[in-house]
Amino acid sequence: MPELPEVETIARNLRPALVGKAILEADLCWKRTLAKPSAAKFKRDIRGQEIREISRRAKFLVIQLSTDFLIIHLRMSGDLLAIIGGYAPAKHDRFILKLSEDTTLVFHDPRKFGRVWLVKNPDEVLGNLGPEPLGSDFSAGWLYENLQRRKRQLKPLLLDQAFIAGIGNIYVDESLHMAKLHPLMRSNRVSEAQAEDLWRAVQAVLEEGIRRNGASIDWVYRGGDFQNHFRVYGRGGKTCPVCGTIIDRITVGQRGTHFCPACQVLER
Repeated sequence: MPELPEVETIARNLRPALVGKAILEADLCWKRTLAKPSAAKFKRDIRGQEIREISRRAKFLVIQLSTDFLIIHLRMSGDLLAIIGGYAPAKHDRFILKLSEDTTLVFHDPRKFGRVWLVKNPDEVLGNLGPEPLGSDFSAGWLYENLQRRKRQLKPLLLDQAFIAGIGNIYVDESLHMAKLHPLMRSNRVSEAQAEDLWRAVQAVLEEGIRRNGASIDWVYRGGDFQNHFRVYGRGGKTCPVCGTIIDRITVGQRGTHFCPACQVLER
């Protein structure tokens, strides 16, 4: 958390506040937040660059500068805030960019897991990611073919960012429920028709998540309301919205997993 819809929402919200502004100064309050390069080189190289574009790749925020790319992964508790006017430092601020027009970009991260890179080529950080689930490379045919090539349980495979980029725990559970597939089903047992159902479900769930500005389920991410429309995630012990069966919760790959035992039958 945040996952693809939350990161996409953050990128869209930051764009009008930051694009076109120059970076006057960088301050690292927690040096381990910076993954690459060294702190001295980072501060020297980023100063004076202009923010040209803000986009998303998987769960990464990609800020295109005049010369370099600033790439940020929020991990468990990170958040980015664009502050117009006076900036007052807060306890968990890890990384600060002072911009033109009295604007400050703040990376707030209580758990200190978030990371920042400044690179010439974004593939240095993003090169091993799988296709974007809302992109043209992600098709029903591609999904079926690549599910057949593996013999993994569906839930861990869909969470693998080298397989498909950007889907996390929430949206995998929601997608599998919509597609009526059990999280423990082996990927090579998925039929062509089931793969198409899963492809449609992944896109539908992510698009709905983006439309609702993501999900706000704890103190980390704020502003979305997709949590009010969950089908199964976080609803263990409650009734399935499709059939009324009690939703079950199990652990799959060390991740809490929610599913309906009637809608998502594990065929053996």
